[in-house]
Amino acid sequence: MSRSLAIFGATGTIGDNALNLVDQHRERFRVGVLSAHSNTQKLADLARKYSPDVLVIGTSEGREKLRQDLPDFKGDILVGEAGLLAAAAHKVDVAVLAIVGFAGLAPAMVCAAQGGILALANKEALVAAGPLLMRTASDNNTQILPVDSEHNAIYQLLQVQTQETFHKSIEKIVLTASGGPFRQFSLADMAQVTPAQAVAHPNWDMGAKISVDSATLMNKGLELIEARYLFDIDPDRLDVLVHPQSIVHGLVYFNDGSVLAQKACPDMRVPLAYCMAYPERIASGVAPLDLAAQGRLDFEAADRDRFACLALAEAAMQADGDAPCVLNAANEIAVAAFLDGQIGFASIGDVVDAVLQSHQAGAVDSLEAIVAADAGARHAAQQQIKTMR
Repeated sequence: MSRSLAIFGATGTIGDNALNLVDQHRERFRVGVLSAHSNTQKLADLARKYSPDVLVIGTSEGREKLRQDLPDFKGDILVGEAGLLAAAAHKVDVAVLAIVGFAGLAPAMVCAAQGGILALANKEALVAAGPLLMRTASDNNTQILPVDSEHNAIYQLLQVQTQETFHKSIEKIVLTASGGPFRQFSLADMAQVTPAQAVAHPNWDMGAKISVDSATLMNKGLELIEARYLFDIDPDRLDVLVHPQSIVHGLVYFNDGSVLAQKACPDMRVPLAYCMAYPERIASGVAPLDLAAQGRLDFEAADRDRFACLALAEAAMQADGDAPCVLNAANEIAVAAFLDGQIGFASIGDVVDAVLQSHQAGAVDSLEAIVAADAGARHAAQQQIKTMR
């Protein structure tokens, strides 16, 4: 029997890879929901190909364009955040959530309440509201499977562990980082980095925002916070290791001295295939890993002095409460300002640091409280950026 899919963020990189897997396994998957923020042309093309029940687009103008382009479409065309939440409540077997940024939190919460599998490719939902999201999923028998290659790696490595043996036997979990394009840059060099340089990731094909986060190592800091909630592990047992080849995606250290590592070519179809077919494994279309041809694998410690964003994320993780939410919000504003030419690359961390320093800690006990903390941090970041121009 085929599985029904919802793909939120269908026109982005994750959506492309998820639909590539659908194309490879048409007998396994049926696409029920597709969403896009603004790319109406691509969404229309996908609707013709996959005949979903529901489409979601960001604006009313976009809906009118879809209606013109799809005169024979019989399903629902929903609009904006309200449409996104309605689509998230649409029952499917697997919901792939690939909406970028804090905007993915509300639909993630709705998906987590539906049962089935939530294949989560939006890290901000766990960063901003990890305890709330995990509790909602648990209460509704929803299985959250991580799409991020690092968390997917750890998830695979921990499958043989029960909850009891996990906390007794795990010494630490290590996420790997490529180090980004500026791994060997000095602080002076990084002060001159342009947006074009920052979005050119050496190993992965990603969007602009995530690529900048990878270049600052904020991405890895956010992933540590994700792992803290996803695996219910103390922050002191989480670490980062720079691995330029992006072949080893995660490592688990055990108390008997054993270290398990998950390895694969850097292609998002590998973790997506794991999530979409779970608990089965299916062909992803990715070439087998040839370690002999690879030749060598390098590892080095992460430099928190040159990559202050990683240290800021670790501090927010230790502070807990709404500090991770504030960190994420300030970073989103700072990255957007950098891409817009308002601040320099090195100032991204300065903005985030200033916002965290001025923040009064709060609890993460409701979606409303999280939204308020996010809004306050965004405003504070915008004000900080004005002082730097």
